[in-house]
Amino acid sequence: MKQIELQIKALSPLAISRQKPGGSVSEAMDYIPGSAIRGAIASKILQESGHYSRDLSQNGGDFQSLFLGETSAIFRNAYPASLEIVQGKIDIQNNIKVLPATTVSSKNKPGFCLIDKNKNGVFDTLIDRFCAERYGCLYDPKCPKDDGRVEPFSGFYSIFNDDYHSHSISKRLLTRVGINRRRATSEDEILYSIEALNESKEKRENPIVYSGAILVQDYQLANSLQQFIEQRRHHFRIGGSTSRGLGKVEITAKQPIDVKLNLEARIQKFNQKLRNRWQTWKIFNNAKAELSDEQTYFTVGLQSDAILTEQWQRTTVISPEMLKQFAELDNSICLDIQAVYSSYDYLSGWNSAWGLMKDVELITNKGAVYLFSTTELDSWLKPLQALEMRGVGDRTCEGFGQIRVCDEFHLILREEAI
Repeated sequence: MKQIELQIKALSPLAISRQKPGGSVSEAMDYIPGSAIRGAIASKILQESGHYSRDLSQNGGDFQSLFLGETSAIFRNAYPASLEIVQGKIDIQNNIKVLPATTVSSKNKPGFCLIDKNKNGVFDTLIDRFCAERYGCLYDPKCPKDDGRVEPFSGFYSIFNDDYHSHSISKRLLTRVGINRRRATSEDEILYSIEALNESKEKRENPIVYSGAILVQDYQLANSLQQFIEQRRHHFRIGGSTSRGLGKVEITAKQPIDVKLNLEARIQKFNQKLRNRWQTWKIFNNAKAELSDEQTYFTVGLQSDAILTEQWQRTTVISPEMLKQFAELDNSICLDIQAVYSSYDYLSGWNSAWGLMKDVELITNKGAVYLFSTTELDSWLKPLQALEMRGVGDRTCEGFGQIRVCDEFHLILREEAI
């Protein structure tokens, strides 16, 4: 599978909202969802179908393969990627990740401390929680710097020059007045506000850039799509209220590349760290049995919201049976679930092609973590690699259900807070 890396520069505020059931206010997301990118590119292709370099009309053409086929392209979410290095210098990061739900930081001074010494650091609790529960101990972590209270810490991060950096964006409310279509003047008693993502930092000098990707099965089709986007990089609009001047972006598409995954190495590092930590916790209950050498542990972490269904019902837990089904493995393959850390929300939206509201979906929030164990790791390596590429659950072509197996952030323990 080929990956086209995208850099989306915001040239105007972006009104990308998530309508919640029963709410009258559309809250803006803090990233650009894959569904919005998919819709913008599909709309542009259809508008220019008569001028596109490859025929779209015969048997569905490229449009059929990209958006409607069994192996349609996967449009991943675009997360904030602008990173201020020093004295206003901006660097764009490509590999933006979501912090696991097991991540915590100081309540008083939360944040990464490697760069900002005024922060108290961030660390992960998954391995310690697992060991504490198995040894029958209470686990109540404290901040390693001031021994104070810690709370969940979420968001986006990247690694630059071996330092960890958090990524975030700011929002603002744009107040608008309704227009009387007959008189073409402002309408009485119609005033509304739109929450939008800011197009630049506070200094209004450096535009905010988002990093995303498109995964395409066929190399020629991926190359053709990359050229199409690059030639029209200034012609795309993303989100709502585009007729009011919002949603203007510049999309840079890089040449398609092969995706390389170091999955087996990540699993080995995670298990080594887990077993070493198990020996450390042994002082609290020396009689506790050792971890079986035959068992291999691995985590499945959501890097985007997921829509999960089990037996026709919505759920927020990836059960062993569900993971086997996603991986297309026989149900007799050994797999046990050890821990679950997840939360849920509701999501809706607007389908521009149909001119209708999308169905309200129960989603599992990005950052959710599931800890599994198996005695048949060899049977799982290739299927897990495939799942990292295509995702789990429903609507994966829109960016839902993206996962990462054994995220390296789980290896950062309390005394190693960064």
